[in-house]
Amino acid sequence: MRIAFDAIPLLGRMSGIGYCEAGQVSAMTRLYPAHDYTLNYFAMRHLKERAADVAPYLGANVRAKHALCVPYAYRLVSSFVPVPYAWFFGKNDLTHFFNYIVPPHVGGRTVVTVHDMVYRAYPETVRSRTRHMLDLGMVTSMKRADRIVTDSEFSKSEIIKYYPQFQDKLRVVPCGVDLERFRRVTDAHKIAQVREKYGIGGDYFLYLGTLEPRKNLVNLITAYAAYAKSYDAPALLVLAGAKGWLYDEIFARVQELGLENRVLFTQYIDSADMCSLMSGALAFTFPSVYEGFGMPPLEAMACGTPVLVSDAASLPEVTGDTAVIVKAEDVDSITAGLCTLHEDAALRERLSREGLERAKGFTWDKSASILYKVYQEIL
Repeated sequence: MRIAFDAIPLLGRMSGIGYCEAGQVSAMTRLYPAHDYTLNYFAMRHLKERAADVAPYLGANVRAKHALCVPYAYRLVSSFVPVPYAWFFGKNDLTHFFNYIVPPHVGGRTVVTVHDMVYRAYPETVRSRTRHMLDLGMVTSMKRADRIVTDSEFSKSEIIKYYPQFQDKLRVVPCGVDLERFRRVTDAHKIAQVREKYGIGGDYFLYLGTLEPRKNLVNLITAYAAYAKSYDAPALLVLAGAKGWLYDEIFARVQELGLENRVLFTQYIDSADMCSLMSGALAFTFPSVYEGFGMPPLEAMACGTPVLVSDAASLPEVTGDTAVIVKAEDVDSITAGLCTLHEDAALRERLSREGLERAKGFTWDKSASILYKVYQEIL
């Protein structure tokens, strides 16, 4: 087969969508080497950097194909004028688009990944530009796709709720975790170095992800304030990750509650530091109100870190009973979860041990093998 992947999510600083594609593509091309694979991408600027972005995925049976065009411009124009994708990239037996939208006239069969329905369920938490693009293209994209892949049973149920006409096309392909990249760090010196690098002194709860509304960080900060008042030596709250959008309220809440010395913002974390940062945490906190899958808690579990998640969306599906589960919209519930993790060392040890085992069930090889069966259905 000639299989093509839309490589746009792999370019630049990757989001969760990019890491999902990276994991599935890397495993797919390694597990099924008999096929010819192509990574398609548009780019007009920084061509050397974009070529470097896709280089790690290339090999004897994997090549890249670049078209001179601004990705956003093509997506926008093709929403109104059906400019054929095949003009740029030719025809393949199958092309997989990992970021919600199938462009017009692809040539060959198509698969699209629709990770979640957050733009319908919580539209106020999505950038207006993204929401507008999805409003324009979602239904048409699903019509064009031969199969629609999503990350969890929860997301499948959400897609059926909003778009029941596409139920027969839907297939669940869970994400995975790179167990070579995310693993427990036991070297105390290495953990101490990372603490010093990011200015973390003493015990800490960790959140790692984008600073944006649907991550529920305002409620987390409010709950943390109540927790901190309950102890003479409370753990810090470390919020690690790049600014997304509508993040001003997050910083404002810290100031309102007088937590400037207890809540630490580290912004973007170097990839090489993630495992040490997670391994050194008292617990990983992720009380998001909506996730199609929720990779950060799984990555923390792979590092042996106790995890707190909300009861919302797919998060309980991912963590099972190996996490402290709280009510997303209930500040008192989040506070109680933090207090429980602070006080109960035996619970933290159990969650660490069981979380490690659960994470082993979510590999990219397993994810790619399920996805490959979807490809076989339509070819």
